[in-house]
Amino acid sequence: MEFHHIPVLLQQVVDGLCIRPDGIYVDGTAGGAGHSLEIARRLTTGQLISIDQDPDAVQTARDRLKGYPAEVVQANYSQIGSVLAARGIEGVDGVLLDLGVSSHQLDTPQRGFSYQSDAPLDMRMSQSGLSAEEVVNTWEVSELTRILREYGEERYAYAIAKGIARARTDAPIRTTLQLADIIRANVPAAVRRDKNPCKRSFQAIRMAVNQELEALSEGLDGAFDSLRDNGRLAVITFHSLEDRMVKQRFASWCRGCECPPDFPVCVCGKKPRAELVMRKPMEASLEELKQNPRSHSAKLRIVRRLP
Repeated sequence: MEFHHIPVLLQQVVDGLCIRPDGIYVDGTAGGAGHSLEIARRLTTGQLISIDQDPDAVQTARDRLKGYPAEVVQANYSQIGSVLAARGIEGVDGVLLDLGVSSHQLDTPQRGFSYQSDAPLDMRMSQSGLSAEEVVNTWEVSELTRILREYGEERYAYAIAKGIARARTDAPIRTTLQLADIIRANVPAAVRRDKNPCKRSFQAIRMAVNQELEALSEGLDGAFDSLRDNGRLAVITFHSLEDRMVKQRFASWCRGCECPPDFPVCVCGKKPRAELVMRKPMEASLEELKQNPRSHSAKLRIVRRLP
């Protein structure tokens, strides 16, 4: 199946990274290679390392980047440091992280990411390791409640977790529509009428399966540490938990002196390690929203590493 993915905020990313023809760049989340291809097209003597944990994405990126100065690596972007070290690369000029689930993953029913069609409960971006079926059928109610509340910001987390536990005592929960029906049955009727109540829970379980926030924390530090002086890190987020982490991490790198305000002079000696390229995140234009509705929640933040 063709890996279909429309790159979000494409021109803003390309402009924000200030791509040099002789530079070294990393796309930590290759997906359908949309961003990777636009970066690679601007390189002459430079190099692109394109990373993705999904074997479908890796194959697609290799096909689409053939003939360009690019190498595609199957790995999680949290491993960026070891990926670069294995290639003898000590520093790069820019890194892009386009977070979340891809259009291909959502639109391929058998991957189990969507609650719109029936499929095995999978949700594994890497197609290996812990699956959504294992999470739903083996995790305690307290742990299910926690991830639904923290990752999905689900108001009815406990009721849904209890409903899952009740259902699995009769028979294992195997498919996406089974899970969707359980979620709907355990939220108030008003919630079912106003919107699809499955979105938050499916997001939460997906994030737990793929350890997305843990990978983001490691990936941000690894990406920033890999930058050369004046190198740029661009991150596209799609929900508040990701964006909050990126915003706070960027702020910590841009913060200098941490002495108490009543100190007459700085004694900590801390200097800012970075500066924000723009104070507010970039979002999709009305034109892009019409062409790609999935870009509606995308936010792009960019930071530059100071010499």
